Amino acid sequence: MGLLARLRKEWFIVGIVLVILSAKVQPSFGVKGGPLRPEVTIAYIAVSLIFFNSGLSLKTEELTSALLHVRLHLFVQSFTLIFFPLAVWLLLQLLQLSSIDQWLLRGLQTVSCMPPPVSSAVILTKAVGGNEAAAIFNSAFGSFLGIVVTPVLLLLFLGSSSSVPFSSIFSQLFMTVVVPLILGQVCRGFLRDFLERRRPPFGAISSAVLLMIIYTTFCDTFSNPNIELDAVSLLLVVFIIFSIQISFMLLTFSMSTRSRSGFSPADTVAIMFCSTHKSLTLGIPMLKIVFEGYEHLSLISVPLLIYHPAQILLGSVLVPTIRNWMTSQQKSSLLLR
Repeated sequence: MGLLARLRKEWFIVGIVLVILSAKVQPSFGVKGGPLRPEVTIAYIAVSLIFFNSGLSLKTEELTSALLHVRLHLFVQSFTLIFFPLAVWLLLQLLQLSSIDQWLLRGLQTVSCMPPPVSSAVILTKAVGGNEAAAIFNSAFGSFLGIVVTPVLLLLFLGSSSSVPFSSIFSQLFMTVVVPLILGQVCRGFLRDFLERRRPPFGAISSAVLLMIIYTTFCDTFSNPNIELDAVSLLLVVFIIFSIQISFMLLTFSMSTRSRSGFSPADTVAIMFCSTHKSLTLGIPMLKIVFEGYEHLSLISVPLLIYHPAQILLGSVLVPTIRNWMTSQQKSSLLLR
């Protein structure tokens, strides 16, 4: 694959770099009160658009086939929304003794509180040949669950901006997350045939809006002279993120392949990806709402911005290995019959 084709394929990652550089060059355009008016265009319009788009694209009508696999769903949701944040919290108790920037460490905690992503876990599960229906269900169900659970976890582990009361946070979440999501699902009911025939680029639309949110977040950072990003801390956080992903993938693999687990090899693939992947598309808007007014919001967001491409990169590299393992397990089970 040529360089141009690779850049076109990874346009969103390139876009993140470009919008951060743009924010560095001209931060005044996207700061609160600036020409872009992010306090309205981002906080309400952009966030609402992302969740309306999610509601419009979620194929909830296809989830009935996976609905009865309750043990698998309980495993994934409890791992990603209970075990994951608790394990990271324990790890951070040790890392706080280090010299790593405290705001980046708080960002690692925010990553742990996020629900599974709508797309990447499903795409990688499908690429391996795993239980795609289970991956779709857990990604969609986790997104809905995350609307309630993720803000609660964020407030529990990190607190909130002192200037924003809890009632205001949850009312804004309701108006910009829940209502657009439900409206999207209602519209999908009327437009299903059209959407299936035309296949609009839902992922690209959400990603483009997400770049706007990232841009304004970093405009606030670069306009504040008191905030500095430590390069050593950043490198250590990248290492920690990859270590967490690899460790948790190995842990979910080990737990789901035990003889008494009751999970098939295809189930294990879905469990590994859905339990360890975290949503950037849902995460960044939620951080924007919950931590509105935090001058260090962009630093808190950095680990999530790193985690997203890291999980796709690591998952893509492991696809052939996991596929070979699953194929060999399926052949072995056929021979034993």
